[in-house]
Amino acid sequence: MIKKFYDNIIFKFPTAVIIALLLSVGALGYYATKLEIDASAETLLLDDDKDLKFVREVSKRYHNPNFLLVTFTPNNDLLSQESIDTIKKISNDFLEVDSITKVTSIINAPLLQSPIKPIASLVDGVNTIEDGNYDKDLVKKEFLNSELYSNSLVSKDFKTTALVLSLKDDEKYRALLEKRNSLLKLEREGSITSKEKKELDEIIIEFKKHRDFVREEDSQNIQAIRNIIKRYENTGTIFLGGVNMIANDIVGYVKSDLLIYGSTLIFLLITILWIIFKNLRWVVLPITICLLSVVSTAGVLGLFALEVTVISSNFISLQLIITLSIVLHLIVRYRELNNRYKHASQYKLVINTVLSKLNPSFFAILTTITGFASLVLSKIEPVKNLGLMMSAGIAISLIIAFIVFPIILIFLKRKEEKNAKKKQDSFSLIPTCTKLVEKRGNTIIIASILLVIFSLSGASKLIVENSFINYFKKDTEIYKGMKVIDEQLGGTTPLDVIIKFKEDKKEVAVAIKEDTSDEFSAFDDFESEFQESANDEQYWFTADKLEVIKKVHSYLESLDEVGKVQSLETLLRLGKLLNEGEPLDGVTLALLYNELPNKYKDIILNPYINIENNEARVTVRIMDSNPELRRNELIKKINHDLEELIASEHTSFRLSNLMILYNNMLQSLFDSQINTLGFVVVILFIMFLILFRSIKIATVAILANIIPISAIFGIMGWLNIPLDIMTITIAAISIGIGVDDTIHYIHRFKEEFKHDHNYLNSMKRAHETIGYAMYYTSLVVIVGFSILVLSNLIPTIYFGLLTVVVMATILASALLLLPKLIILFKPFKKVA
Repeated sequence: MIKKFYDNIIFKFPTAVIIALLLSVGALGYYATKLEIDASAETLLLDDDKDLKFVREVSKRYHNPNFLLVTFTPNNDLLSQESIDTIKKISNDFLEVDSITKVTSIINAPLLQSPIKPIASLVDGVNTIEDGNYDKDLVKKEFLNSELYSNSLVSKDFKTTALVLSLKDDEKYRALLEKRNSLLKLEREGSITSKEKKELDEIIIEFKKHRDFVREEDSQNIQAIRNIIKRYENTGTIFLGGVNMIANDIVGYVKSDLLIYGSTLIFLLITILWIIFKNLRWVVLPITICLLSVVSTAGVLGLFALEVTVISSNFISLQLIITLSIVLHLIVRYRELNNRYKHASQYKLVINTVLSKLNPSFFAILTTITGFASLVLSKIEPVKNLGLMMSAGIAISLIIAFIVFPIILIFLKRKEEKNAKKKQDSFSLIPTCTKLVEKRGNTIIIASILLVIFSLSGASKLIVENSFINYFKKDTEIYKGMKVIDEQLGGTTPLDVIIKFKEDKKEVAVAIKEDTSDEFSAFDDFESEFQESANDEQYWFTADKLEVIKKVHSYLESLDEVGKVQSLETLLRLGKLLNEGEPLDGVTLALLYNELPNKYKDIILNPYINIENNEARVTVRIMDSNPELRRNELIKKINHDLEELIASEHTSFRLSNLMILYNNMLQSLFDSQINTLGFVVVILFIMFLILFRSIKIATVAILANIIPISAIFGIMGWLNIPLDIMTITIAAISIGIGVDDTIHYIHRFKEEFKHDHNYLNSMKRAHETIGYAMYYTSLVVIVGFSILVLSNLIPTIYFGLLTVVVMATILASALLLLPKLIILFKPFKKVA
């Protein structure tokens, strides 16, 4: 049937077929230009994560504007006139940028302790450095010791300060995001109506359009900020940080990586092909097929609006490598037939090449798709997309390769390659492997057992981590900026503790009225005015609530992994200092809540309490660069300790913010991939049974793949390389690619075994034929993945290096362990 298809269509109308194919690729090429990159934090979140929903609710309830952070370490003293003038000038320049609404720095931060003033004066406003009337020594002392500013606005050594650039709130983006997410939830639950489905499609288009507009605007604004920073580089060390900047830079990195991967890999592949074959047709033909496949795949992704993310940024490399491995098997088989049958026509050589390789290639590609398709089971959208991208791309590669390869060769004349055998013999790896299998079979088995022991012991040491700062090279601006913020300005990764109170307000009101004393006579003048407009808010600040907040705040401060902690307790400590050592009572706090100017309230109150929802918020920044930090264990510890610390039926708490979301993502990915690997192994075993119709062969094939792939976990465990968003996908990808060699080798071994029913001779002949194709394809894969070290993203570099190691191990297994197991188990017919 396949032969009829080629005879009646491919070979009968080769010109028409190739033109139709090129037109199709050209059409897809148009959509390839619409391929988009998304590096937002949302791409790394679980859509069905309950904590994500909670984080979004919390962000609505508290004053929490988006911002960028500029760290500045001046050449002169931080409070010198030169430094103050520089901060003023740079702040004014920043305010010229469209997206910046306010710049908060040491020059406009309210001075509450320079000198210490009665707390009643807060409602009338306070002085700042830019007002010009301040005592330098007192100001320095305040910044170094203040609960508000120390280790946050200024470093502990008083050499570095932060400029907080408040950004415009994009209400349209938020509204579109909320609408999209609510409709997506209905779609996941299966309760969406046709009208809502149509609305969802429209919202997605509108959201992406607006997001792209915002992203372009952000990119221009960030560049404008960087241009401003460059003008002040001679005044000190200055870095830009913040979520928007990181997302913008990652998009740049991904674009750069795609360009580097594509161009560098093409050059490397051309070089390798020329070294192996030294024949122009065996360079041009594979590269042409690879380019057609990549363009087609990119077009399909653009057509279906699948976006490239950090996780899927290496899809071009994967696509090129897998496509070339298909073509290399075809080339080696054609050259083998060409060398063996001197008088065969070009048609017979081509049709026999295609027919002999279609079956093993089809199953090999099917197993590769299975490996990638396992990623679709993940709950993380970019991981799913990578699985879909590669599954579609590999299928496209198989189709294009088996159409273009035979057509081009039919157009070309047969060309004898007299030195083909000599070239193969020059690669001594294959003959060496043949001798090892024949003479050192027991050594191979022992080495494999030792490898399993190494893998199991290393796997027990594996850790799952998501250290964001370690995703970037140390010479990148992101790393340098995050390092300064992390070590000198209170940490980077945000974590919130949301404390929920359940008391009845009327009971609390009575309690407060009973406990209120005349002790704070300084507020007598304010209380009469305050009582006139009083409402239930004045009764919210009870002693019990304040005590709970204090306990949580103090506990979090005691943790080594924690940097800056801020909450209502921050104000209480500051208030006690301003109130001559006397703690603030509920009435005073209610007074401040109602009467304090908004610009100060947004700093010391609104981010930490929400009276309407009867809850308080404690904000924590985790020091991400701490090498001893184990995020999942820290989260578990905080949950456990706070449960014991609060221990009240009237009070509950919940952890929130970015650290929780990223940790959930990684733990979910780890769990799903461990489960998925088992699923993939079972599926592959079934596929081997279907293909080879033998339990023995299926068992041998699975063992020959699981053993080398398990080595990756041993290496990562012993070298303390954490599992993260990139490295955790290696096993699934490697098992998909690595199984190709197993299928091709067993298929060829079986064919050779039919000749004399001698296992040893069949092994030798299989090595001399398919062994070289396996060697060439593995060499291409290894070299291809090695270029990932050029990335700016550390997980991508790890992914490349570890994949190189595992692919080399898989090749060794296919040429040593696999043939030895076949000889040992004798799964084919008995020797005659």
